Parts: sequence; C-alpha cells; structure tokens
Amino acid sequence: MSDELLKSFKEAYSNLELFPLMHEKEMEQFRVDYGGDLIADLIQLVEDSPNGDGKIVFTGHRGCGKSSLLAEFSKQIKDNYFVVLFSIADSIEMSAVNHINILFAIALNLMSEAEARKVEIPKSTKEQIYGWFAKHTRTVETELGGGLEADFNLLTVLKAQLKADAKVREEITQEFERKISDLVARINEIAALIQTATKKEIIVIIDDIDKLDLARVNDIYRDNIKALFQPNFRIIYTIPIAVIRETFLATIITIETNDQIVVMPVLKVFEKGKNRLPDAHPRAEVKNLLCEILQKRIPSDLIEKTTVEKLVVQSGGVLRELIRIANECCRICLRLIRRKPDEKVVIDDSILEQAINKIRNDYSIRLGKVEFEVLQSIYENFMPDDPKQLEFLDLLHGLYVLEYRNDETWYDVHPIIVETLRRRGLINDE
Repeated sequence: MSDELLKSFKEAYSNLELFPLMHEKEMEQFRVDYGGDLIADLIQLVEDSPNGDGKIVFTGHRGCGKSSLLAEFSKQIKDNYFVVLFSIADSIEMSAVNHINILFAIALNLMSEAEARKVEIPKSTKEQIYGWFAKHTRTVETELGGGLEADFNLLTVLKAQLKADAKVREEITQEFERKISDLVARINEIAALIQTATKKEIIVIIDDIDKLDLARVNDIYRDNIKALFQPNFRIIYTIPIAVIRETFLATIITIETNDQIVVMPVLKVFEKGKNRLPDAHPRAEVKNLLCEILQKRIPSDLIEKTTVEKLVVQSGGVLRELIRIANECCRICLRLIRRKPDEKVVIDDSILEQAINKIRNDYSIRLGKVEFEVLQSIYENFMPDDPKQLEFLDLLHGLYVLEYRNDETWYDVHPIIVETLRRRGLINDE
C-alpha cells in the first residue's frame, strides 16, 4: 500500500510543480477555463490597434494566473499573428534587468523564433544580423573564436550568455546607453524581415517583469518607458500590480499606452466583508473553479472533500497560493508515508493546518511594526490609510495584501496572515 500511495502523492506533487502552464500539453491536461473576458480584452486591443504598434500593459498580483492566461492568449491568436512569448526571468538575471537588455532580449527572441519556425530571410541579410549580434557582444565573440559560423548556434549561446554573464550584459548596456535608437532600429529591421516573410504582424509578449523588485521596476519605467515603447510593433509588457498604484508611474504608463492597461484581478472568494461573518460560505462560482484546479492535479482519494474547500479559502483566490498550499500538503504527506509506511495518509484538516502554519511563519518573519499597522488598518477598513505608502505597496507586491474588484476596488489581508494579526491582538472578531 505504501509504495502505491507514495507513487500517487509523488505524481500529485509533480503535477503541482507545473505552474504556470506554458506548454500546450500541460494546458490540455491541467488548464481550467477561466479569464475569457480578459483574453477578449487583449484580443480587442491587439486587433484594434490603429497603427499596429500599440503597447499594452498587463498587470495583476504575482501568481494570479497571468502567465497561463498569456500562454492561452498566444495560442488563440497564433494563426493570425507572429507571436513571440518569452519570460524575462529566462532571458536575464532578474537583479540585472534594465531597459537596454530588455530590448536586446526582444531582438534575440525575435530572431530565435524566426529560426525555430524556419522563416525565410535572405542569407546575406541573416549573416549581417548575426554579425551585428556578435559585434555587440564582444565577450561572446572572443570566447567562441572567430571561426564560428553565423547560425542558430550563435543565438543559443548569446541567449545563455545574456542570462548568465554579467560582463556581456554590461557591454550591451554600455554600447547602447547613449544610442538606444541604433538598438531599436535593428529590432525594427528584424521585425520587418519576419513580417515580410510570414505575411503576419508581430506581437511580442514579455512575461515576468512583474516579478522584479519594485525599486527595479521603478528604475526601468520611470525614465525609460519611451525607449521600451519605441519598437514599431505590438508589445505586451507585464508589470506588478503595485506599480499602477503609484501615482507618478501610473500616470506615465497610462499616457504612454493610451490607457491600454489590462488588470487581471484576484479571484474573489468572498464578497467584501463576508469572510468576517460566522459560518461564511465562499462564492460558489469561485470555489468550484479553484476546486476544479486542484482536482485536476490531486486525485480525490488523496484529499478529503471538506479540506479542499478550506484550502481554497486560505488561498485568498490567488492561483499560485492555491498551488503552493497544496504543494506543501503533499510534501508533508510524502514525509509521513516514508516515516509510517503502514498508515493510510490523506490530506486532511490536520495536514492543511501544518502546511498553513509553515507558510504563515514564512510570511510573518519579514514583518515589522509599520507593516503590521498597515495590515491592521486594511483588515478594519478594506483600504490603506495611504495607498502611496511604500510599505503598503511592498505588502501588495508581496501578496500580504490582496486587491479585489467589483464596482469598486478594495483590499484585504491574505487569509493566512489574518491569524498572525489575531495572535498579536491586532484584530478582534468577537
């Protein structure tokens, strides 16, 4: 029995690791239909862009499902557009991201996607482009030697170097810091070649910029948004939800995108304030959706039905939190099975409580007096005292505070953190 049970939990654990869902096979197996209205919004903005070069900002909490939704969006439009979807986290060390290497990554990924799809670009032109890549990354050219042919292998090596080699990134930044127009011109040339060959307009989607630290996002957008928006084709940028709560940056982004900002809200498990009531029940539509996500990854005989609903409530409606809690439950069960092979192990309320306690400790250890005061105010008023306060924006970015929307925007404390406030005497539900 233990070998069979161990195998089942290992498979569930492996299934939970597949988040976000980026590949077609994963989407077919695990995707649950949601976010149709948001995909429709994105398609409308793309198709109705008057000059074919509109820039769209896609935002929402980390882990709310943006990456999976963008992958589904890409799948739906790929027949009509040349779509390039890539993660900035896969392209550049996150602590080193700046506007220049974002643009350079666009050029590299455009060319790599063209090669992968065997887009017919004249040989002489292609060699010229490869020569440009090599010239502007002298470190790579030196390390590879002069005999390397300009082919797809060079792009593969360049992408690896851009990700891992600080010297390469520094050279690229220094090279284009004062002549960003040269870099943009090359990007536009590559895009024009692809568009001519494929007869399809270009859409580049850059994921995971929303996972950067807020300070770095501010640096990138505050002074360099015009450079990022210069390429003359459609680009979708992801940014943290906290950025559009900062007045100065939000104004810049709104103006530069012509208000083409799409917000992916957190799934609203409860109506505003209902979770404060005794015997509160989650909204059936959201509960059923989140339960379905779990059921696709964890067989029903491995988790008690009543525990599923409690897990859903503790997620706060954030998909990544749902997966994170379930993942921690599976880890606990795998340890128990190995320690007590003769016992039947399932995810029940006691396992869930252990997982929640572990995650709560991970969250709470980072909080100080000011943060607790902000959280207390939000719990009591569903709004911060000062929405521009840095501590509030950091809490929003870190999922301590969750933003919900209906006919108004309101905030609540992550359900896992509520117990921390209660234990510190900061809230009283009686």
